[in-house]
Amino acid sequence: MITPDKNNKDDINMSKKNDDNNSWFNNKDSKKKGGGPNLQEPLFNFNKGQFKFSFWFFAAAILIIFLLNTFLTSNSSQLVSFSTFKELIKNGTITEVQISNDYYLGLNSQSGIQLPGSSTSTYRTVPVNDPSFIPLLDKNNVKYSAASERASNIINMLLGWILPFVFIFFIWRFMFKKMGSSGTGIMSFGKNNAQIIAEGDTNTTFDDVAGADEAKDELIEVVDFLKTPKKYLDIGGKIPKGVLLVGSPGTGKTLLARAVAGSAGVPFFRLSGADFVEMFVGVGAARVRDLFKQAREKAPCIIFIDELDAIGKSRMGNAGGNDEREQTLNQLLVEMDGFSAKSGVILLGATNRPEVLDAALLRPGRFDRQVVVDKPDINGREAILKIHAAEVKMSKEVDLKEIAKSTPGFVGADLANIINESALLAVRAGRKKVIQEDLEEAIEKTMAGLQKKNRVINKKERKIVAYHETGHAITAALTEGSDPVQKITIIPRGIGALGYTLQTPTEDRFLMTERELIGKIDVLLGGRAAEEIIFKEISTGAANDITRATDIARSLITEYGMSEKFKNMVLTKRGASFLGQESGLSQREYAETTQQYIDEEVASIIQNRYEAVLKNLKANEDKLEAITQKLLEKETIASEEFSEMMKA
Repeated sequence: MITPDKNNKDDINMSKKNDDNNSWFNNKDSKKKGGGPNLQEPLFNFNKGQFKFSFWFFAAAILIIFLLNTFLTSNSSQLVSFSTFKELIKNGTITEVQISNDYYLGLNSQSGIQLPGSSTSTYRTVPVNDPSFIPLLDKNNVKYSAASERASNIINMLLGWILPFVFIFFIWRFMFKKMGSSGTGIMSFGKNNAQIIAEGDTNTTFDDVAGADEAKDELIEVVDFLKTPKKYLDIGGKIPKGVLLVGSPGTGKTLLARAVAGSAGVPFFRLSGADFVEMFVGVGAARVRDLFKQAREKAPCIIFIDELDAIGKSRMGNAGGNDEREQTLNQLLVEMDGFSAKSGVILLGATNRPEVLDAALLRPGRFDRQVVVDKPDINGREAILKIHAAEVKMSKEVDLKEIAKSTPGFVGADLANIINESALLAVRAGRKKVIQEDLEEAIEKTMAGLQKKNRVINKKERKIVAYHETGHAITAALTEGSDPVQKITIIPRGIGALGYTLQTPTEDRFLMTERELIGKIDVLLGGRAAEEIIFKEISTGAANDITRATDIARSLITEYGMSEKFKNMVLTKRGASFLGQESGLSQREYAETTQQYIDEEVASIIQNRYEAVLKNLKANEDKLEAITQKLLEKETIASEEFSEMMKA
């Protein structure tokens, strides 16, 4: 595969939005014994004849209070001086006065007190300690009375005392509701986040699982115990308390756990390890206790904790620490010791990083059984394809066996994606059914990315890519034990592939000889060698090829013990590993002079193989030229046409 210069690549920003909502445990039986109140229900509910709280109603209530205050206290009175107020009494303009501690209100009315907002003129003045005021009212036959302040006092009390506290309370409630995970309140922190699937609601069975026959056989015993525990207890046997599913991402660990629950017909608690961990210390431990309490009440049942490594990481190297994750792990260890084999509660865990788990979690008595869910073989891949293809309209000419052969190393999730992509490609092409070409294109799209037929490449670079890919293909055809060439193309794909040579193994391989590894190095160097032969110079297109070739050469010496000086010795940096991943810090266990030898030996292997590839390609320069010209003309050459041209 040829890749563009790294310095000319555009920066690509990729993001992923997490749509998973970690809702609090909310079961219809949660108000029964042990369940406690359902704190997730709304404060009020219209369906139950109650009022559902909203901040819009809160704002409306404040507005009503202010309007009421205005209605009861405001009026159309004109503020005048005390002397003017007395003159208005003398000339008969004011015929009635209301007296309060805060004001004197004068009315021009013969029919009693008028409501504010009427056409009656009113006058207001500040009270003055004038002994002649009351005699003045009596002299002019002006009615006077004390003003009613009850309504005004109530409104003032609401606005000045009660309303601020109500406002602060709702702000406090709103903030703590946001602090809670997924909208839950602060009083719900101790409740677990498990989603419970009731008995019979899990529709997945072992018939829906393919490509993991060994793992299914291990779990059938768990199902049998949940269905008929008596025959195990009568003989004195004990079912494993915990079963740990270990495998690469996408191999079907969660699907297997659901199949166990569906086949056993028991309640199924499902949650992720991250659901236990919060910013508040002690919350995770409380959730573990609550989870196991509910599980015991619903026994027999299954607890499934996905991504167990989120809470089960080793405590080594955390001296003196007492963080939230460690407390959660300690509580989980205690709970797993606390329930007996007769309780009917089985804990299933899943992880793709078992090397980081704490040793106390893996000992017998906790996770007694570890089931490896490996990548499927060719038969398993075909079975998985058939399950997913059953829901898609397929042409009768589709051969899923060939698709299974073309997808070594693919897991169940990859195969499901291929079926879905092929259906989308068929719709895009206007077909009613998926054909074989759709599936093959879906495989290439998964492996190399989307085709970029509209990308403009200048003639010189296009020729470089064509000779480069032809060099790979011819070297593969001339190398004994190399995988056969399936396709050569110079159509750009994905982020960095300007062209590629597709090789498909004829069978699943689990071991490789030294000769086969050397052959892989030859094929990877074939592209650059072809460039040097034709153009007398090399390009940056072989960057990915030489990286992979160097890695293989280094592994020959450091991992596989295939060097002359250190035969049958491992010279790697030690660290716990599983499924190709290393955990923790690793350190070199050999001298600096040995490192120098490794570097020199890697360079020697690469140089020797490059010279051998150059020699082979020069001997077949006529085929290199002919195939390249055909590739420039057609852009893609299939395996049959390539084989015929190599025989010519």
